[in-house]
Amino acid sequence: MVFHGPGDLRWEERPVPVPASGELVLRIDAALTCGTDVKTLRRGHPVMIPTIPTVFGHEFAGTVTAVGPGVSRFREGDRVVAANSAPCGDCPSCLAGRPNLCDDLLFVNGAYGEFILLPARLVSRNVVPLTASLPAERAAFAEPLACALLAIERARVEPGQTVVVFGHGPLGCLLGMLAAARKARVIMVGKSGWRFDHVKKLGFARWLDAATTDSVVADVRAAAGGRGAEIVIDATGRPEVWEQAVDSVGRGGSVVFFGGCAPGTTIRLDTRRTHYEELALLGAFHHTPETFRRAVETLESGALVPDGLITHRMRLEEVGRALDLMAKGQALKILIES
Repeated sequence: MVFHGPGDLRWEERPVPVPASGELVLRIDAALTCGTDVKTLRRGHPVMIPTIPTVFGHEFAGTVTAVGPGVSRFREGDRVVAANSAPCGDCPSCLAGRPNLCDDLLFVNGAYGEFILLPARLVSRNVVPLTASLPAERAAFAEPLACALLAIERARVEPGQTVVVFGHGPLGCLLGMLAAARKARVIMVGKSGWRFDHVKKLGFARWLDAATTDSVVADVRAAAGGRGAEIVIDATGRPEVWEQAVDSVGRGGSVVFFGGCAPGTTIRLDTRRTHYEELALLGAFHHTPETFRRAVETLESGALVPDGLITHRMRLEEVGRALDLMAKGQALKILIES
C-alpha cells in the first residue's frame, strides 16, 4: 500500500527490495493499524512521511528473508520485530539520553506490504529478535507499547497509586494495562459506545463514562478518593481534555500529556494551583531503543497481553477499508495479514 498524499492510498506492485550494506529485508508476518496512520492518511505527516509517494504502515513483525553485507546479528529465517524509527546517536538529545527527541530521527514505513526494507541505522539500533513462543500478531504491539511505556516511566507509576487515563482507544488501553501491571489502581475515562463496552470487558480498570456525567472532573476526583489522582494521563489529544486532566490531578500529582493536539492549540492553566500544589506537567513523545526492547520483553513474559484490542482481521488489499473503520470508530486494532 503506497501513500501518494492525503486521501490517496494505492495498492501497487513493486519489486521485492534487495538489501544494501547493513540492511535487512523482512517478510511481514503481522501488521497492525494505528490511529496515527488514520490521521496521516487524512492530512499527511511532515515528520513520519517527509516525502511522497512512500510505502505505508509502521506496526509490524516479520521474518528475515535477505541479509545485507556487514550484518552479523541476524540471518535468514530469524523472526524479529522492528521499531518504526531509529535515532542518530550523535545529536545533543541522543547524547543526553533522550533519543526519542533526536534531531535526526529516522522514520521507517512499509508495514502494509508483503516485504519491507529496514535501513542500516534501524538494523543496528532498533530490531529485536523474537522467541519462538511470541506470536507475530502480539509482537507487532511492541511499537505502540514502547510509546506507552515511555509515558508510564515519565510519570513514575508505582504500586498503590491511582492512575487516571483519559481516552479508551488502543493506546489509552495500553497505558492503563501497563499501570495495572505495576499494581496501580486504574480509572479509565471514555465515552459510551461499542468500543467502550468492548474494552470494559478486559477487566484491568474501573471505567467512567464521560458522556453521562455533568462534571467528569468531579467524578474522577470522587473516584480517586476526593482529592484527585496521583497521576493523570491524557490519551485523547484534545485541548479541552488536557485541561480536564490537569483539573483532575491531586496535590503533588503528575499530569502526562501523551495525546498530541492539533498544531496551534492552547490550554488554560491555573498558575496558582500549579505552583502551590506542585503539579508536574509532563510531555511524553514516541519511544526509545530501550523502551522498545523492554516492550518486547513485557510481551514475551506475558506480563501484558494485548490480544483483546484486536477487533478485526483483514487482508492486505483491505487496508483502506480497515483505516476507514478506524476513522469511524468502528474498530480498535485491525490485524493485517498478507
